[in-house]
Amino acid sequence: MNIAICLKQVPDTADLRLDPDTNTLIREGVAAVLNPLDEFPMEAALRLRAAVDGRVTAFTMGPPQAVAVLRRALAMGVDDAVLVSDRAFAGADTWATSLTLAAAIKKRGPFDVVLCGKQAIDGDTAQVGPGIAAHLGVAQVTYVTDVQAAESAEKLRIRRMLEHGVAELAVATPVVLTVLKEANEPRLPTLSERLRSYRQEIETLTLDDLGRTSDEVGLDGSPTQVVRIAVPESTRAHRRIEGTAEQCAEELVKELG
Repeated sequence: MNIAICLKQVPDTADLRLDPDTNTLIREGVAAVLNPLDEFPMEAALRLRAAVDGRVTAFTMGPPQAVAVLRRALAMGVDDAVLVSDRAFAGADTWATSLTLAAAIKKRGPFDVVLCGKQAIDGDTAQVGPGIAAHLGVAQVTYVTDVQAAESAEKLRIRRMLEHGVAELAVATPVVLTVLKEANEPRLPTLSERLRSYRQEIETLTLDDLGRTSDEVGLDGSPTQVVRIAVPESTRAHRRIEGTAEQCAEELVKELG
């Protein structure tokens, strides 16, 4: 079984910068970290691979520095990694991002299962996973909390969270799954896998490799136009109260009064 996992590098929240002309986050030259919610589908992919003797390929779209996210995936045990990187991809909204990732998955596929995180912490839209399914023309299951191999090689047993309760499904492949943090506890990379991750070559796919045009991707291919974006300024202040319990309580009463 061929399994794809889509990861996203998100900017370190301590180093957020905005482009005043495009109203998008500046990602080049900014420290990137793995989107925390992507660790859970990656663990799910690795467990599924162990059950079906499959192969896992990680994809991420971003500037060259996003390769660090793929190194992390290789250290976790992923077999292959693909960086989808081109200046034409910059400024993409969820439509253009899912279109580009779907094109990369088609290029390197076919894949039986594509796993994504629920959402990215820098956007919180939860749209890219379903968008990839739509562009690939395959079924999707969201809010997944468990993925198991079924008796048939062409099916999976899926458990997904509902507002009240859970649903257990038998799902035919190919399929796109978005996995919740409730699904598992991600493993820690071993030293040998860390060393392997820095020796392994990572493939890069550009706009020309994907067979798309520049007006379909990036900012030009994004129907969503951000009118204004800003980093909120914190206006909160705090004061530490020290002393005995009685002194702290008395001072707190004064502050609240």
